[in-house]
Amino acid sequence: MTATAANPAPEKAPIGWRQVLRSLRQRKVLVMLLLGFSSGLPFLLTGNTLGFWLREGGADLATIGFLSWIGLAYSLKMFWAPLVDRLDAPILGMLGRRRGWMVLSQLLVGAGLIGMAAVGPDGGDLWVLGGFALLAAFASATQDIVVDAWRIESAHDGAEQGLLSAAYQTGYRAAMLATDSLILLLAAGIGWQSSYGVAGAVMAVGIVATLMATEPMRHAPAGDASAAPLWTPVGLFDAIVGPLLSFLRTYGALSILMLLVVMTFRLGDFMIGPMINPFYVDLGLTKEVVGAVRASVGLWASLAGIALGGLASVRLGFRRTLVLGAVLGPFSNLAFSVMAFSGPDIGVFTAAIIVDNIATGFAGVALTAYMSSLTSLGYTATQYALLSSLYTVLGKVLKGFSGQMVQGLEPVAGQMGAYALFFAGTAAIGIPVVALCLFLDRAASRQRAA
Repeated sequence: MTATAANPAPEKAPIGWRQVLRSLRQRKVLVMLLLGFSSGLPFLLTGNTLGFWLREGGADLATIGFLSWIGLAYSLKMFWAPLVDRLDAPILGMLGRRRGWMVLSQLLVGAGLIGMAAVGPDGGDLWVLGGFALLAAFASATQDIVVDAWRIESAHDGAEQGLLSAAYQTGYRAAMLATDSLILLLAAGIGWQSSYGVAGAVMAVGIVATLMATEPMRHAPAGDASAAPLWTPVGLFDAIVGPLLSFLRTYGALSILMLLVVMTFRLGDFMIGPMINPFYVDLGLTKEVVGAVRASVGLWASLAGIALGGLASVRLGFRRTLVLGAVLGPFSNLAFSVMAFSGPDIGVFTAAIIVDNIATGFAGVALTAYMSSLTSLGYTATQYALLSSLYTVLGKVLKGFSGQMVQGLEPVAGQMGAYALFFAGTAAIGIPVVALCLFLDRAASRQRAA
């Protein structure tokens, strides 16, 4: 059945536990897990983990906050997503459109990370370091475009889409844990620069997964039986504007509310991101302690959150899972506020990591599965890039000022008080987000019943 404004595509019926477990043995689920890891690996290395490295080197919070704008590459990917959606990758196009772009982007990510390792911040030339970080972030964003398209196009139905989304998030979160926990332990032993070099080499995991993957069937752009070449005015318009028009036609009046929910869903998480690792340094927690806790209980908490999110998507549907994710999200921010008042207490830190990783793991699966359900075949990469760009752009613009916010609160509340107020303020952002998700769920249910 084709989705229309009056009758959006229905969510698929939930599947049972045994069918989920059988599906986990499929080759495509393993590929999705590895591609999720490859996608998640560069994210923190060009953002929050880089902030830990910089703070230990004496960089001020404002500088760290502004350098986090490198991550805007992920939010602007919608501008080159049409090229990735409609053109084959240079030289590597023989592998297929999706697989060719995957390999090219993975090679560039590895080159960027190794370049960061070669330069380092110790020489004081942050511009060169930032340039290599920008290369890695740009290539990583391109990889995300193609991996998301492969995931959506490879799923046979909504139930499998939920399963692949959970597998993607599992790999992604495992990579993020590795790059904000295991790398700290590695850096304590061999130094930051060598650790970044190792991370660049580990991008080979993504290349292996891509070569294991099967190229999905290519679809013509939605609503266009004879796709015009990209270099023609009609083809260029269809590639850039067509995905948005298709989305607006499909969901009608609900589309604006959907985009607003996507745009604000993880706003609080994005805003605290650049300050988390500098907060640990200022609190007095060592790399070894942070890395050990994140790599142990943090790992299991993330897996639990992802598993709960995947099962909720299958059993409750995408919209209700989105509401639950919005409710859980702010608790991670509040956990860090409690830490600021408790000092470098290992027990409190461990509890905060558990709360944070369960909440973010669940919310990540909820939003990924929901956005995947909204895309149209033929516009998969561009539409998902549009949604994921809107999901990140506001938070990534605002987080650049996070260091100034904390520094501005210090004269009033002191250093730890400033952190506590900042984290609590970002948690409060989640209140209107919950209201928006509830409104969307009810509005969509009414429209579907009409």
